Amino acid sequence: MTQLAPLITSFLREHMPHQRGYSPRSCETYAVSFKLLFEFSAKRLATRPSLLTLEDLDATLILAFLRHIENERGNAITTRNVRLAAIKTFMRYVEYRVPSALEQIARIHAIPAKRHDQKLIQHLTIGEVRAILSAPDLATRSGVRDRAMMHLCFAAGLRVSELVGVLTENLSLQNGCSVMIKGKGRKERCLPLWKETARDLRAWLSIRGTVPVPELFVNARGEPMSRAGFEYVLDKHVRKAGEICTTLRDRNVSPHQLRHSCAVVMLQATHDVRKVALWLGHADIRTTEVYLRMDPSEKLEAVEAVIPPELRRGRFKAPDALIASLLSDIGM
Repeated sequence: MTQLAPLITSFLREHMPHQRGYSPRSCETYAVSFKLLFEFSAKRLATRPSLLTLEDLDATLILAFLRHIENERGNAITTRNVRLAAIKTFMRYVEYRVPSALEQIARIHAIPAKRHDQKLIQHLTIGEVRAILSAPDLATRSGVRDRAMMHLCFAAGLRVSELVGVLTENLSLQNGCSVMIKGKGRKERCLPLWKETARDLRAWLSIRGTVPVPELFVNARGEPMSRAGFEYVLDKHVRKAGEICTTLRDRNVSPHQLRHSCAVVMLQATHDVRKVALWLGHADIRTTEVYLRMDPSEKLEAVEAVIPPELRRGRFKAPDALIASLLSDIGM
């Protein structure tokens, strides 16, 4: 029996960061997938995660795990596919180190990704965004920070990981205010800032104080703001904004909806999906095309630009038999 612990340790600590050059965030995402898998496997096999063997992770167990995260954890199909992709990546690493497991690994590679409905992306209107940004109490330190943090997330269309990873040294609030973002795939992009966004960031920097970390946004303990911390902040202010904006009441607003909202606003302003892709840091413009499906104004312009076919107009004339039938019904 092949011990699993040395393999997963070398995969996460050596192969991914050093040999493949994966970012710490990517390694963390993979680690979460395996944490869930090992917890499920240990419970199912009545053992401890450290005692699991490679032979335990067969295709039958992987399929049971995928059903578990869908049915019991309530994860979406997209999340299910992400977990499966992480497992397959690990198995590709293992197949060169444990040749005796090739047949078992081949069965796992044969598990297909699950197809799913591609619904329209949920986003916020400008009025809803304005209500959320107006919710923080600017008389408090946390309120000034929350306003600046949410404003930057919306205005720059940032992912949560990009927002909490912004460094103070990468923010320029002089002439031509801008911020440098390191996104997916370690691709950097420099984005200009609205005057209103720069004003909120200046207000936060004036009271941020001296902290031992380089990140722009910190929590009450002076530590870098976490993804969960920002989600909590956003949810708190959405609930407060719901007292004024009725469309936000009892509504779950994810941080990614701020990014989607920025994309929709930019698409309506520029009518150029390529510019939106550059702003959001998409590597493939096909990823950005999803916003074309959700913006009715783009489709309306297409409809108005097309000349409809000219059709011959006529006038309906009821035949005598139909008129006689109707008159006989009236007489009855």
